[in-house]
Amino acid sequence: MARALWSGSISFGLVNVPVRLYAATDSHQLEFHQFDARSGKRVRYKRVAEGTDHEVPYDQIVDGYEIRKGKLITLTDEEMAAAEPKKTRTLDIEDFVPLEAIDPIAWSHTYYVGPDASAGAQKAYAVLREAMKQTGRVGVGRFVMRTKEYLATIRPLGKALALETMFFEDEIRGLDEVPGVAGGGAASPREMEMAKKLIEALATEWKHGKYKDTYRDELLKIIKQKAKGDAIALPPEAEQGGQVIDLMEALKKSLAGGGRANPAKAAVGPAASVKKSPRRTLSAKAAPTPRTKRRPAKRAA
Repeated sequence: MARALWSGSISFGLVNVPVRLYAATDSHQLEFHQFDARSGKRVRYKRVAEGTDHEVPYDQIVDGYEIRKGKLITLTDEEMAAAEPKKTRTLDIEDFVPLEAIDPIAWSHTYYVGPDASAGAQKAYAVLREAMKQTGRVGVGRFVMRTKEYLATIRPLGKALALETMFFEDEIRGLDEVPGVAGGGAASPREMEMAKKLIEALATEWKHGKYKDTYRDELLKIIKQKAKGDAIALPPEAEQGGQVIDLMEALKKSLAGGGRANPAKAAVGPAASVKKSPRRTLSAKAAPTPRTKRRPAKRAA
């Protein structure tokens, strides 16, 4: 049974719907630790003051903000708390907007919203859900969870409601920061027609379960092989670039192959060297341990 992360109510007009918030996703990413390759001992991080090798006690660490180079302002916990939003147990819906008006780039994390156990709460919950379905609109509002205020979308999802926390507008980078998006020139009518045909050749019904985390599966397979003492076969080095061909030719070949990816990929753009290496095999003893970058734990807010 899922554990509620937040409890309160959704408020719109004079209506209050008691609800609880639950995590909607569960990461299956493999967790690794770092070890000393020589001794096998766990590698851990220490909080060390810059320019010294002395560890700083946790109670001596303060938060700071560099307002300009060389000018640092430190804040105490009490001063940080002065800026925290007023803690409430209400998500106030400020507006109802068409769902298609919100670009998914604005969404951050998804939660399920469940009704309180009372019969009155469940009825109000169902009314809100069905009313949004029939009007094609979703609620946008704010709420405070822990010490942070969130902008959020409330939307119907099957028999339930879902909440998406959102980025504020100034947190989303503008497209003008992406080089080259405005260039490239106009496509010819023939190129556009071929591109649309290729899209139609790949068109299908959305099935989420079709897409698997193949990296995680392969990594688990390697871990199990190594645990049994088996040799680990390493793939050849990835190709760097490919043969440069004409865009129209690439579209034609894609359609000829049913639209599916061709193992012999061709690049449309500047030429790059192609580098291949023979397949390598390492014994279980010599196989390197997978590494992931780890950051020191941040101080709790």
